[in-house]
Formats: sequence, structure tokens, C-alpha cells
Amino acid sequence: MDFVAIDFETANRERHSACSLALTIVKNSEIVGEYYSLIKPPTFFDRQNIRIHGIQEEDVQFSPIFPEVWQDIREYFTPNQLIVAHNLPFDRGVLNKTLAYYDIETPHFQTLCSVQASRKLLKELPNHKLNTVSSHLNIPLKRHHHALDDSLASAGIILRLEEQYGTTPFRPLIKFY
Repeated sequence: MDFVAIDFETANRERHSACSLALTIVKNSEIVGEYYSLIKPPTFFDRQNIRIHGIQEEDVQFSPIFPEVWQDIREYFTPNQLIVAHNLPFDRGVLNKTLAYYDIETPHFQTLCSVQASRKLLKELPNHKLNTVSSHLNIPLKRHHHALDDSLASAGIILRLEEQYGTTPFRPLIKFY
């Protein structure tokens, strides 16, 4: 299975406030690459978000703005590419709103939410939060709410579920966006 797991952290509740982004690249069911960047958002940092992920305004003051980051990653967002995220609506929303904010055309790609996949296949869990599913599947999650660690965990969830159940259960969950 080939896919790219994505995770964003945001500076505040505004979806265009991406302050970090990570990708985990999977080819033939193996993690073959990682990408991580802090991002200087066009807006303020909220204390609640800082408390969640620990990223502060001074951490990103010399970081690239999103259009510069997009130049590095846009090749992964093609119609034939599968993009995975844990709680996909959030990460897809951040991507869409950030692209729109910078007047960048929204690409088309396929999507799979690891929350939906875990809900479908791991019904016995009390919840399907990233840390709960990761723990249940013995997938390392070093720093929850660090974009790279979260994207690695999301990729690990899909890989572990693929190993246990095959790819057939994923097919109805894959959407073209």
C-alpha cells in the first residue's frame, strides 16, 4: 500500500493558522520518508493551542510561510495519491483553508481517515483517539501533538490494520477529494 500520512498543528482555532506540518511517506507498505517543518502562520498564537502542542510564536519567527512549504510538498497531492490523516476532516480543513488564504489552487487527491478505519475495525476500543489506537496497536507515539510523531503514528495505524485485515476494509473509506 502506498500513501502519505499528514498532520498539522495550528496556532489557534482558525484553520489557516498552520504552525507545523509533517508528512510520512509510505511505499509498498514501508515508511520510506518523512518531512517536517515549522510554519510561520499569518495570525496569532492562542494559549490553548500552545498548551496542546508547545509551539510558540518565537519558535516560528524564522520559519517559512506556507507557500514556501507547499513548494516542498505539493508533489504528494495528486489525483492518484492517497493522503491519510487521523481525524482527516481537521487536517484536510487546515490544508484547504491555508491554501485558500494564500490563493493557491486546491489539489485533488484520495483520502483515508485512520479514525474511521480504526472505528470500523477496532470496535472494542473505548475511543479512537490517536494515543488510544496507537497504544492498542503497540505503535510508538513519542510526543502526542507533535506533527511528525502524529503522522508517523497515523501511518503506523494504517500499516498495522492493513497487516491484520488486508486492504479490503479500507476501500469503502477511501474518498476522492
